[in-house]
Amino acid sequence: MGFFKKLKEKFTPIEVEEPVDHDDKVSDTGESEGDHQEAERSEAVPEEKNGEEERVKEAGEVSEEPAEEAAEAEEEQTEPVTEDREPEETEEPDQAELEPPEVTEPEQELEAPESETAEALPLLEPEETETSEPEEGLTEEQKRVSLAEKFKMGLTKTRNSFSTRINELVAKYREVDEDFFEELEEVLISADVGVHAVMDLIEELEAEVKRRNIKDTKEVREVISEKLVELYYGDEDEEEVEGLKEVEDGLTVYLFVGVNGVGKTTSIGKLAHQLKQDGKKVMLAAADTFRAGAIEQLDAWGSRVGVDVVKHSAGSDPAAVVYDGIKAAKSRKADVLICDTAGRLQNKVNLMNELSKVKKVITREIPEAPHEVLLTLDATTGQNAMSQAKTFAEATDVTGIVLTKLDGTAKGGIILAIRKELEIPVKLVGLGESVDDLEPFDAHAFVYGLFADMIDEYEEPEEKE
Repeated sequence: MGFFKKLKEKFTPIEVEEPVDHDDKVSDTGESEGDHQEAERSEAVPEEKNGEEERVKEAGEVSEEPAEEAAEAEEEQTEPVTEDREPEETEEPDQAELEPPEVTEPEQELEAPESETAEALPLLEPEETETSEPEEGLTEEQKRVSLAEKFKMGLTKTRNSFSTRINELVAKYREVDEDFFEELEEVLISADVGVHAVMDLIEELEAEVKRRNIKDTKEVREVISEKLVELYYGDEDEEEVEGLKEVEDGLTVYLFVGVNGVGKTTSIGKLAHQLKQDGKKVMLAAADTFRAGAIEQLDAWGSRVGVDVVKHSAGSDPAAVVYDGIKAAKSRKADVLICDTAGRLQNKVNLMNELSKVKKVITREIPEAPHEVLLTLDATTGQNAMSQAKTFAEATDVTGIVLTKLDGTAKGGIILAIRKELEIPVKLVGLGESVDDLEPFDAHAFVYGLFADMIDEYEEPEEKE
């Protein structure tokens, strides 16, 4: 089998011993680095020290003043210089002064706005966006481990519930039989994996157990983890399922859709931050002109992460905002434009017509766009999220899911249900409240997060081979 071993090797950090031995490195001359530094320090103040000793001998006694001064200097040096890495946002004064003018709605001929230069906010570079810069120096292997650790932390609630019930099931049954699979089915459904997905999974598990002649229930846990990954990817290549599509030479447009309250605007801000850290020039279009405060919220995120925001006044035509956003992004040579949209209840016909109109405007300006239509769902709503996904998938061509608040639910299996029943991949997941906690979805890292405790304890099967 070896799937637990594979995940463990892939996501367990490698211990590096160089920093420990660094001070004991011996140079070509035979001196250790520590000795060399000590010699430099002793050579730096010989005259001062000798002069002081002569004065002490002449005076016949040692003065305590230098010691006191040294103590005071040491206290001053040890006082930390605090640096506020998350300063309070100061964009409000700028917003008041730089409110863009009204722009004609594009319902007639979608003409370009007269004042294109004042339609976006100025670039603001807060110190907060520097928090993730150290990750630039990480190797691909270190990034994989970091991603897996975030999944491990973010899936704590799901893992505690899921793993506990799996372990109880394993302890209850010594042999793999029909009763074991029936209870396993209940465990998977309770984790919101979805009825159709669970039925297929159980069927494949039974066939695999027979093929491998597995008798011990402990060994089934590893087969479950392997089949969950296979269930997610299906017959598609991993590279085709994972990651956001982007244009190498030109403007990439992402259209965000979803109901109110699922974290759509917040996810846009976090994605903008992530793309900006990757060296891309990003712009936002505040096309959610219906919800009170939506424009201001996206405005605040733009200032926080340091990207321009194209906006109109509340109640404006969303298609006009998106049109102006595309024009501004092209003129400023932006790499990515992320469009926010209204999030009224998904069963409203007007909303779906509005989304169709926005998409039509985007496609007319850039034929291959939008490159991703990302549906934002709240993981804590469980099967209600599935209902939303079905409705939006019927009304718009959803290409990917952004699943927020995954760290706040014990039913993270909804990812597999959405993937299996709707055949829509999960592109991004929210694993925390930090600006850096929106991560690209990786099914291997997801399964590692679900089975982390079992994988960390995995040793015995390796010895049998």
